[in-house]
Amino acid sequence: MVGKANHRGFGHVRRLPSKRWQASYQGPDLGRHKAPRTFVTKVDAEAWLAAERALISEGKWSPAALRRSGDSGSIRLEQYAAGWLRERRLKPRTREGYEHLLRRYLLPAFGHAPLAQITPSHVRQWWVSLNEDTPTINARAYALLKAILNTAVADEELVANPCRIRSASSAHRARDIRPATIQELETIVEALPQNRRAIALLCSWCAMRIGEVLELRRKDLDLARGVVRVERAVARVSGRPVVGPPKSAAGRRAVTIPPHVVPALQQHLDSYVGRGANDLLFPARDGRSHLQPTVFNDAFRKARHAAGRDDLRVHDLRHTGATLAAMTGATLAELQQRLGHSTVVAALRYQHAAQGRDAAIAEALSQLAARK
Repeated sequence: MVGKANHRGFGHVRRLPSKRWQASYQGPDLGRHKAPRTFVTKVDAEAWLAAERALISEGKWSPAALRRSGDSGSIRLEQYAAGWLRERRLKPRTREGYEHLLRRYLLPAFGHAPLAQITPSHVRQWWVSLNEDTPTINARAYALLKAILNTAVADEELVANPCRIRSASSAHRARDIRPATIQELETIVEALPQNRRAIALLCSWCAMRIGEVLELRRKDLDLARGVVRVERAVARVSGRPVVGPPKSAAGRRAVTIPPHVVPALQQHLDSYVGRGANDLLFPARDGRSHLQPTVFNDAFRKARHAAGRDDLRVHDLRHTGATLAAMTGATLAELQQRLGHSTVVAALRYQHAAQGRDAAIAEALSQLAARK
């Protein structure tokens, strides 16, 4: 009978934080011997212990460390990463992103390597070989490798994590975002097709994410109270729409609509949205399925060109809305709630952007004095 912790019997099995099982036993040499790998199920761990006990009974046992040869003494990264990914509750889009990073960046470099043979030197050599023009992707790949190996340390597959490059998980923003001015926003909205204008209004003046906007239903818009409720978001996974909760728990929120935007939203409801409570505000051409973001992107590119802002992305509309809200004097807590952020870090960035207006105000005061 295989024993558990604090139970009599041969060997010891325990469940690790990763949900995998570890097996160990005290050998004839009175030393503690662990299985060279962890197991998906408890039964597998017990089977390994049974095999070890049989070797002892038959007089064929030798210390496990001496029986390991080559790479057999450590699970390979590709095997461990597959289990790591399978055991995590991830949003479909996040899972797809991790699978891409593994397939494209991590497995070619480390896939066949036993975990114990991945050294800090190997990690540094891989890091410097990455394309310098893709800092965000590089940081995400490194962060994923570090997370997987952190779990391996917790599972006692590794003594220490070889990912030790300072700040490698943090990518510096490759471009400075310049928010649109109110006049530029007006030009962009006017240049969009009439049935797409409300998308830009919600992304900017309500600082909503495009995935949140494209999943809005008639029931989510309460124009009598001037509120839009954000309960869900849609993302494209393998080319298909997947509806789920917003990006974070704080993403579920009620956003007050600026009064000057309400008439345009009412016109959109009257002209382009079905009468059912669950009818999409921005459906595809068939009237039932979700509008593909690329369809709006195509129209947005033409509209931003009309405003002379070819540098502006759709997500920059949300950035613009957040900066405008900060310029009204909104506190960090108010910005955090309006944007649906779990922490104040991002809200602080927008508030700093608003404080930068002080130089423009000072310049305007000097011009006022010069005219006088």
